Amino acid sequence: MTSTVPTAVQHTDAQPPITMFGPDFPYAYDDFLAHPAGLGQIPATEHGTEVAVIGGGLSGIVAAYELMKMGLKPVVYEADQIGGRLRTVGFEGCDGDLTAEMGAMRFPPSSTALQHYIDLVGLKTQPFPNPLAESTPSTVVDLKGESHYAETVADLPQVYRDVAKAWNDCLEEGADFSDMNRALRERDVPKIREIWSKLVEKLDNQTFYGFLCDSAAFKSFRHREIFGQVGFGTGGWDTDFPNSILEILRVVYTEADDHHRGIVGGSQQLPLRMWDREPQKIVHWAPGTSLSSLHEGGVPKPAVTRLDRTAGNRVTVTDSSGDIRTYQAAIFTAQSWMLLSKIACDDSLFPIDHWTAMERTHYMESSKLFVPVDRPFWLDKAVDDRGNPTGRDVMSMTLTDRMTRGTYLLDDGPDKPAVICLSYTWCDDSLKWLPLSANERMEVMLKSLGEIYPKVDIRKHIIGNPVTVSWENEPYFMGAFKANLPGHYRYQRRLFTHFMQDRLPADKRGIFLAGDDISWTAGWAEGAVQTALNAVWGVMHHFGGATDATNPGPGDVYDEIAPVELPED
Repeated sequence: MTSTVPTAVQHTDAQPPITMFGPDFPYAYDDFLAHPAGLGQIPATEHGTEVAVIGGGLSGIVAAYELMKMGLKPVVYEADQIGGRLRTVGFEGCDGDLTAEMGAMRFPPSSTALQHYIDLVGLKTQPFPNPLAESTPSTVVDLKGESHYAETVADLPQVYRDVAKAWNDCLEEGADFSDMNRALRERDVPKIREIWSKLVEKLDNQTFYGFLCDSAAFKSFRHREIFGQVGFGTGGWDTDFPNSILEILRVVYTEADDHHRGIVGGSQQLPLRMWDREPQKIVHWAPGTSLSSLHEGGVPKPAVTRLDRTAGNRVTVTDSSGDIRTYQAAIFTAQSWMLLSKIACDDSLFPIDHWTAMERTHYMESSKLFVPVDRPFWLDKAVDDRGNPTGRDVMSMTLTDRMTRGTYLLDDGPDKPAVICLSYTWCDDSLKWLPLSANERMEVMLKSLGEIYPKVDIRKHIIGNPVTVSWENEPYFMGAFKANLPGHYRYQRRLFTHFMQDRLPADKRGIFLAGDDISWTAGWAEGAVQTALNAVWGVMHHFGGATDATNPGPGDVYDEIAPVELPED
């Protein structure tokens, strides 16, 4: 387990693996992708028809790739660079192949649809050094000026194990954790729906923090405070305390917070390789066709500036070059707030309830800062004041209540240059950094870490300039990822189910929403993939196509597994 505070059930090899199979929409996207019949077909009369795909992040590239395989012609629009929040950057002033992951950097094995594409393009993954993960040499938990060094959870003081037990008990008492975990492993759809339906009705109005407070296991404020600062899986989660507990349950049920792996060489390689990939099985297009080859100069079209409904219920797209094109169908994969501000939109694009849902979407802020260093000096062994070896690493993966919050140490061997993520923060902790430049941020971070590691001179090892990001300040993102607030379930359901357009008025069809903020699992690449596949099914259906009877798509089985519908009166 990588969890600082373990989850309630440890799986064994005898159990089926946990995957992001629900709980809201228990559909086997991994099986759908793996089936030899493919994702479906469209009538030959529609082959070569252009479909706009707005946004070149993972969701947009997956959607475009699968539409191309069906014989349609995706026209991808991208305002910045292919990859979206799969953004891998180098370091100015630093030679070598060192990179930093400004967005997604760790992926759970439960992301099985994502893994399909990782395997497809031949990428490798490796364990990510989360707090107390097996691949993490050591972890330091520093709270209220007191530091604890640990290689396993057992090395931490008893209070941390008390907090771990409180979290386990809280999940069992309030969320039927073991039963849901088992049902997800066994893909027991009736059981999943039975448990989740009751919880959605019961907990839609509850915050994460309120859920803890309602549990007898967390009656101690000190336990809640430690839990918020140290958290589970990826570190402290107190920045999530105001969010809906349903968002948290989706994460822990599916172990999205655990067993993380990183993509060797950087996550942005995934969409970039898919952009250039020539599928072996493709309809209509000649062998050797790729998304790149279907676009002039091998690059996407530029930023979309305007979207309109036009005659014949078409979608007309205007881009920043002034080019205007009209499409029978379009997929919008960028963050939904873009439709409220950066893109001039015709109100008739979506039903009013969907506009409301987009306006109510709550995005989390997030910031990171990385520095390149000459070597993984943190693996050096510490000595005490008398020069005697202590057996401890001089520096560790660090969780703290200081400004840095989470510090990650990333290396590719003891004799090579390495990278430190000096700080990874969310929400209010992220906003504290917003006015500061990269160098100003670095100075504050080095000061904080110097208080935890007074004998370690991090600065002398730095070999290049820092790189940083605050996603809330990125003009084409305006935030890191969606995180629903209490009472937002109905809004999320509208966005996720938008691909089922037979239920919409005829003049509101033809444009499909996708992306991780449309999914139930925002912030995870798996959600971007799943909603892309929903949109592909929607476009195929819109053009009169169909899936093979042996491989029904998400829309074909929708009525059997539709998300819980809460009353609105």
